[in-house]
Amino acid sequence: MFDTKIVFNASLPRAGSTLMQHILAQNPRFYCTPTSGVIDLMISSRKFYTELAEFKAQDPQLMHKAFTSYCRYALNGFFDGLTDKPVCVDKCRSWFHYHDWITQFHPNPKYVVCIRDLRAILSSMEKLFRKKRHFADADEVTGTLTMITVNNRVMRWLNGPPVGIAVGRLVESMQTGVIKNMHIVRFEDLTTHPEETMRRVYNYLEEPYFSHDFNNVAQATHENDAYHTQYGDHHIRSTIAPVPLDYNQVLGPDLSVWVKNNYALFYNTFYADRA
Repeated sequence: MFDTKIVFNASLPRAGSTLMQHILAQNPRFYCTPTSGVIDLMISSRKFYTELAEFKAQDPQLMHKAFTSYCRYALNGFFDGLTDKPVCVDKCRSWFHYHDWITQFHPNPKYVVCIRDLRAILSSMEKLFRKKRHFADADEVTGTLTMITVNNRVMRWLNGPPVGIAVGRLVESMQTGVIKNMHIVRFEDLTTHPEETMRRVYNYLEEPYFSHDFNNVAQATHENDAYHTQYGDHHIRSTIAPVPLDYNQVLGPDLSVWVKNNYALFYNTFYADRA
């Protein structure tokens, strides 16, 4: 009924999800979104379906069937109105948290999940914090200890949005087993071995491989980073190359060791081959 293949790019922050979108956008078959709010449209609809008396007062099985059909047409209709390209990749890190619900109206969903060493993610966040001190951080309260040391900031990011929530949802996907349906892309692999990494992505998506130019990746999507607070940075380098590991210098060696030790499940699952 619906011809468009919809792929969900649900990734950790500062882990290459924007880069992935720009690479895939080189393929003329692919439409790749910037940070998307489609999932929020779906969640808002789900809230009204759950709470409105008009739905509660009717046969629950019939309403479930009707709402599932509504979601299916809403999701596909959005992209049908957006592009005529056969593959759409929607970028929003919330998608994998709703896997069990999404499968009800979008069977066998494809997820590309970009991850990165948590210490490198936190280092990137810290560098953006220092770079954009002319902006007020909503969590920085004058006269309190909040956000005044690197340790404070790391704890805040690990226990809230965007880092903590995304990592928590990734852990949930591991606990529930749904991660087996998703394709994990390590940022370190993407930037070190881009062709090999992208071939695995295409194999997972069941799409013919496209010969990408990894030395000339254009800025295919554009976002106003002012809407993403001072941590918004969706500009990419045109040439894909390894990114130096600087977390020991930015976070300090002791804090870096603490992160690795306290997120052993993450490291044992995704980085067991790295010291």
